[in-house]
Amino acid sequence: MPYVDVSGTKLYFEDHGVGYAVIFVHEFGSDLRQWEDQVRYFSRAYRCIAYNARGYPPSDVPTDAAAYGWERSVGDIAALMDALDIQRAHIVGLSMGAYGALQFGLRYPHRATAIVSAAAGSGSSPSHRHAWLRETSVLARAFAERGAAAMAGQVAKSGTRIQLKYKDPKRWQEFADQLREQSGPGLSNTIIRCQAQRPSLHELREEFSKMAVPVLLMVGDEDVACLETNLMLKATLPNAGLFISPNTGHAINLEEPAAFNAQVETFLAAVERRSWRRFYTTPALGTSRVSLEQNGQTRAPLHTGDERSDSNVVILHQANRPADVSPSELPRQVPVRRSPELISAPQIGPVCAFAIE
Repeated sequence: MPYVDVSGTKLYFEDHGVGYAVIFVHEFGSDLRQWEDQVRYFSRAYRCIAYNARGYPPSDVPTDAAAYGWERSVGDIAALMDALDIQRAHIVGLSMGAYGALQFGLRYPHRATAIVSAAAGSGSSPSHRHAWLRETSVLARAFAERGAAAMAGQVAKSGTRIQLKYKDPKRWQEFADQLREQSGPGLSNTIIRCQAQRPSLHELREEFSKMAVPVLLMVGDEDVACLETNLMLKATLPNAGLFISPNTGHAINLEEPAAFNAQVETFLAAVERRSWRRFYTTPALGTSRVSLEQNGQTRAPLHTGDERSDSNVVILHQANRPADVSPSELPRQVPVRRSPELISAPQIGPVCAFAIE
């Protein structure tokens, strides 16, 4: 079996395909096998590397809790790339893996050419934060005392996992069986050191507002614990798009593999041809409205994916408000002809009336 050694801890990985590298980072409740549909599809055009995090056999399961941690998880991505002589790569993560991918973008922006963050945000939402910290303590103790085999059924039937059973019973059973095979102590230490101690994504708004790496955010509309955080990330990240999958829970890549692959493929293609969010104007969080001209900056064509243009991404995010865009730069509005029936129809009100924080 192929392994890389990271400071004495061996990480198991699989490497398929030829081309530009894509690193797949798995979630808490699974391992690299969760990426089967994605690796089979994308390895036709990319070099796909998926690995098992520390604590997930056949990777090492350290007995010392200090060998775990969210910072170590982020460092493991870089260490894997170093061991395989990969300088830059696209990073695809789900849930815990998505958290690591976003942190990787903050810490190694020169090495991440694109990030897919799927189902990120568990425990980050201010409205769920305290409940999350209580639950992680209980869950860590349960995995340590009862083992993964005893806990797998409870996790697989949770409110954001049961959607997979209704859509694809076979895949749901595979998910539950694979969770039963995991290490109880490994999962317990992962919860304690990686999940319970990691900072909320909401606490990183300032850092995210300056991150120019292209990001595709993906979340299921029934993944309640993650929706609020993904809306925040969309409003904060200057170079991000958001895909919300209907009638979908947490394991979005397992529930809707075709839609997931299509969205990721379109995103990566746009990044590679430097057209992801090109010329978009993005409202920034906050109240300041500083024009490009006031800052002495000139408007330049934005070529996303070219590191020389990263500053343009940030400038557009911070400065391009409607009041700062000249009329010649706005899209031309085409008059819409309305039928008499529509003109006379009573106004029902807005379809959606909530605000992003």
